[in-house]
Amino acid sequence: MIRHGDQVDYLGGVFALQNQLGLSVHPGAKTALNLQGKAHYLELSSTNAQLFGAKEDKLPLWFKRRDWGVNVDCKLTSFLPPSLGLVDMEYKTFSIRVSSPARAIMECLYLTSGTESLVEAYQLMEGLNNLRPTSVQALLETCTSVKVKRLFLFMAEKAGHDWLKYLQLEKIDFGSGKRSLVSDGVYVSKYQITIPQALAGAVL
Repeated sequence: MIRHGDQVDYLGGVFALQNQLGLSVHPGAKTALNLQGKAHYLELSSTNAQLFGAKEDKLPLWFKRRDWGVNVDCKLTSFLPPSLGLVDMEYKTFSIRVSSPARAIMECLYLTSGTESLVEAYQLMEGLNNLRPTSVQALLETCTSVKVKRLFLFMAEKAGHDWLKYLQLEKIDFGSGKRSLVSDGVYVSKYQITIPQALAGAVL
């Protein structure tokens, strides 16, 4: 229900999804980083909004059919526990739950496909020099995507983040076998991933 004269944007819709329908749908990936001022140097204004929700969530028709003024994409997946790594963010007169920077960068990595998105994800990772190791640890231990976990650690190491040394890597399942993320890339033996030439360098 919208009061007469109210201008409701997609974040108002997300508030309704979270608080009236009890869904885990939340702003994630680069959208969450933008909302928290962690990606403004890459994108000053966005016409796209990326949401994430649990695999079992179902978006109501009123949300999907409404013109929010931006392109809203919602990825329903359980590669991370739906309630882990979310933070409350004040917006206008209400509060919504959004991905913390640690969860958001993992969501960015989940969405990557090809050189351009991988390079952009690394640029975002470079700015995340104050992540909380306990939060990162919990997310990595429960993440079911081998690609995300290997890329996350590769990029964190390449960026030289100090918090990386506090992680207990022996508690994290990195899967087995090689992962090729691009064709004609560079193989990083430490993480068993093939990455774009543009990312090759210090951590080979």
